[in-house]
Amino acid sequence: MSTWNIIEKSKGELKVTIEGQAWKDAQVKAFDKLAKNVEIPGFRKGHAPKNMIEKSISQNNVMIEAVESVANQLLQDGIKEYDLWPVARPELAIDEMNEEKADIRFIIVVKPEVTLGEYKGLSYAEEAAEVTEDEVNAELTKLQENYADMITKEGAVENGDTAVIDFEGFKDGVAFEGGKAEGHNLVIGSGSFIPGFEEQLIGAVAGDEKDINVTFPENYQAEELKGAPVVFKIKLHEVKTKQLPELNDEFAKDVNAPNVETLEDLKNLIKKDLGENKKTEAENKAMNDLITKVVDGATVDIPQEMIEDETNQLVNDFANRLQQQGFSLDQFMQMTGQTIEQIREQMGKDAENKVKLRLVLEAIAKAEKIEVSNEEVETEYQGIADQYKMEITKVKELIAPLSLTEDIRIRKAYDLIKDTANK
Repeated sequence: MSTWNIIEKSKGELKVTIEGQAWKDAQVKAFDKLAKNVEIPGFRKGHAPKNMIEKSISQNNVMIEAVESVANQLLQDGIKEYDLWPVARPELAIDEMNEEKADIRFIIVVKPEVTLGEYKGLSYAEEAAEVTEDEVNAELTKLQENYADMITKEGAVENGDTAVIDFEGFKDGVAFEGGKAEGHNLVIGSGSFIPGFEEQLIGAVAGDEKDINVTFPENYQAEELKGAPVVFKIKLHEVKTKQLPELNDEFAKDVNAPNVETLEDLKNLIKKDLGENKKTEAENKAMNDLITKVVDGATVDIPQEMIEDETNQLVNDFANRLQQQGFSLDQFMQMTGQTIEQIREQMGKDAENKVKLRLVLEAIAKAEKIEVSNEEVETEYQGIADQYKMEITKVKELIAPLSLTEDIRIRKAYDLIKDTANK
């Protein structure tokens, strides 16, 4: 016998009573399991006479073991009976327990109810994807810089130049670790050095030696240098500057772009690519605005457990991306001066938005009775296999059909919002 009641937001109680023969059988099995581990002098473990073993095992321990042995099945039965969708590990409590029956209770956090607002027939407007001549010229300049030659420059350092320097840093007159280099190429204006360092090189000429006074940021990773005033002794060996290639047909050919023979061809290709990028950006922005209207129009009280789980996922994804770049999360925190709590706080809002979006799309799929066929699931499996160059059987081992089906339903709900919008 079981009952289900919501007690707070999306938290509810599944109360179950196990009695009669089922409870007796559970106690017998529990006793037999405990008996196997009983050690009595003069007998092999678990092989002493039953009356001696009974004296070593309390009835209370037997009943606790019996509850634990049947709890999972009772929980699964209740989830199925009341069509529950737990979003966190349920908690088990024993309200009453004797040899005749056991009253147990599961505290379960389930997916919250979503009250939908308008999601069909909303306005959808894309911004015009026009490309200006200035934008084309800016891209041409970037290409020139990519193909530029670095030449030695006569005269003083200017913003944008590359200064070839030796430097050594001193704090209170003592050189500090990691503050020395020779023949370092520093692009002035890149912001790659401590604030104020690069600006003090402007106006210097090759052969100059000078002291540069700067203060390390308060959040610098090295504890002994945080907020510390230091002096860098530098020697400027050489000043380099970019020599841009001339914009002509020869340059256009050097870019080696498909079907580009002249400068005019290159300009047309740049204009086409910029237009396509702007079109994609406009579509994404319009769709994001549309989805935002749908999500903002819905009401849902999200359990904190769901936000925490999503935050954990975002932090793990971030750590994996750092690892692919050769960094650990600990190194990132040292470099930025952030704590894991601060990182989680920053990601918490994104996590809440992602959870709400998914819940709203799931509610739309349910309201619209969106179905997913077996053929659609198979096509999705094959698409994943092709994308990652894996055997489809391996993909099926990694991704459960139910999970994939839900993803397809949500995507269909997303498409429904766009397809029914007023464009």
